[in-house]
Amino acid sequence: MKMIGSDYVLEAHNIFHTTEVDGGGCFNGAGNSALVLKGVNLTVHSGEVMAILGSKGSGKRALLDVISRRADGATRGQVLLNGSPLSKALFQQRCGYVTQSCTFVPGLTVAQTLHYTPTILSGYLKSSKVRQVLADLALSQVAHKRVEYLNISEARRLAIGIQLVRDPVMLLLDEPTHGLDPLSAYLLISILSNTAKKTGCGILLSLEKPRSDVFPFLDRALFLCLGGVVYSGGTRAMLEYFHGIGFPCPQLENPLMYYLCLSTVDRRSRDRFLESSQQIEALVERFSRETPISDAPLNNMGSGKVPLAYGKPGELKVWVMLYLKLLASTFSCGLVGMKTLFLRLLLLPIALSILWAFYTNVGDDAHGFFTRNGMILNILGLSYGCGILTTISLFPVWRKKLSQDTPEGLYSGTTLLIAYNAVSIPFSAVSAVIASCVVYPLLLDLKYNNGIVFAYLFVALWSSFVLAEQLTIAFLLVVKVPFNAAIAVTYALVISIALASGTVRSFKGLQPWLQDNTKGTHTRYASSLLHSIAFQTRKLNCTPTASVICPKPTDFMHERLGLPHPDETIDVAASCAFAVGLAAFNMLVYLFPMPRCVRQKFKD
Repeated sequence: MKMIGSDYVLEAHNIFHTTEVDGGGCFNGAGNSALVLKGVNLTVHSGEVMAILGSKGSGKRALLDVISRRADGATRGQVLLNGSPLSKALFQQRCGYVTQSCTFVPGLTVAQTLHYTPTILSGYLKSSKVRQVLADLALSQVAHKRVEYLNISEARRLAIGIQLVRDPVMLLLDEPTHGLDPLSAYLLISILSNTAKKTGCGILLSLEKPRSDVFPFLDRALFLCLGGVVYSGGTRAMLEYFHGIGFPCPQLENPLMYYLCLSTVDRRSRDRFLESSQQIEALVERFSRETPISDAPLNNMGSGKVPLAYGKPGELKVWVMLYLKLLASTFSCGLVGMKTLFLRLLLLPIALSILWAFYTNVGDDAHGFFTRNGMILNILGLSYGCGILTTISLFPVWRKKLSQDTPEGLYSGTTLLIAYNAVSIPFSAVSAVIASCVVYPLLLDLKYNNGIVFAYLFVALWSSFVLAEQLTIAFLLVVKVPFNAAIAVTYALVISIALASGTVRSFKGLQPWLQDNTKGTHTRYASSLLHSIAFQTRKLNCTPTASVICPKPTDFMHERLGLPHPDETIDVAASCAFAVGLAAFNMLVYLFPMPRCVRQKFKD
């Protein structure tokens, strides 16, 4: 564990950063670029709290993103930790970043959320660290409270706690007091100050409207305006500096807000805008002139080597934490757990049980053949629909968590999907078994029951559910709104059912090239299995009369599917291959970094 006496220094030298301020999206080309940081310098030592102050658009978040190596665009300058270049991997390993919006997995308690955070610690050491963080952040009283019931102050402290459990040497926070009432803001800043002094962690936070009561907790301040530095240094020296250049802080005034207003462009009129802009340019120029940029880092300890306290947890350990977190959320006592279990286990059987209201008395004449054909259409549609509904209800929170955790290097999308599928696929198999028991008597007379036929039905239902689930997951990679992803998946599957199931129209009515293309769809093989169960394994008790036609099952299947005798072995293998293959494809796709336009969608 990092000791209080450990000395770490974070430095930024002459940072210039250009980024897109009016992005055109994925297909509209690059947007307009602007210089958002202009020669920024800062220094933070272990145990210090430094505030980045500035109005909206001053470059506060851009500076934090540059330091954390998350910024898109061109950057010049140096960011050093103990004199060593702060790479993205080094930041992920030894530092932390708390954004304004932090997603928590619903159903977990505060203590569980901290405990399941991937770290190198385990066992007693991990439990001790969690208890320490709960106490330091005043969360012990709500340790067993579910995260969805936390107020904004408690949620903000929990987000900080997730980073502190990893024992960072430097912690960055993007406007942690945003949206908090004055008392909660004071409590949060005081907690951060105490944590910095107690653990030796350096803290760098941005503030837009600082109150006077937080001034004693700040060791350093950096004032930004339109990317330029008006002042950077100690808060005590700040008062002397501005007094020396002719801007003393009036008595009873909040020095932070007073000098923040001094560093803000006045946009109330054109004259005031020009006057304030010129004044700020003069302040930036004067500070730059009085504090020349040093080419060498301020700290050269350890010959540029950064002591690594614990390192990064292994991939297997991270996967286990994700898997346990998924299980804890699924079996949590509360509405979230009940909803998850209902969707994973009972939704498909209940949906298929509705068919009993419409298909209990189906004859064996021509009308009965077409009725069973319609029942197969409903079985396929309900299986696909349940897979889509379950996924858009449960997966988006994990997709959002992935977009939040990916910049921290905690795990890849593939690791998340392996853990998610390790939970969802067994549940879907159990659900498909129950659903098969529900719909089996409708398709096959129980007097002719057969274990192999039941297995065919199970494969058709399970593979349909899993394929819809995985197809929805694939769309959710690039589509932020779950409802939009559901519409896109539904549209694709409706086309597949219309062309390849043989229930909406027969194969004989399709063009030859369409008939060949249906072989590349899961629906063709799942529908073939269901048709085999409904027609080939059922004895028809039908006496032809003048008004009753008794069709042959082989003739009917040849007309609807183009095959009088489908090969069930091929249908089973193909159905499972489509479902499992799409799951493997998703794991591969989620392994690659997404384009900037996609990443921006998931940023709040």
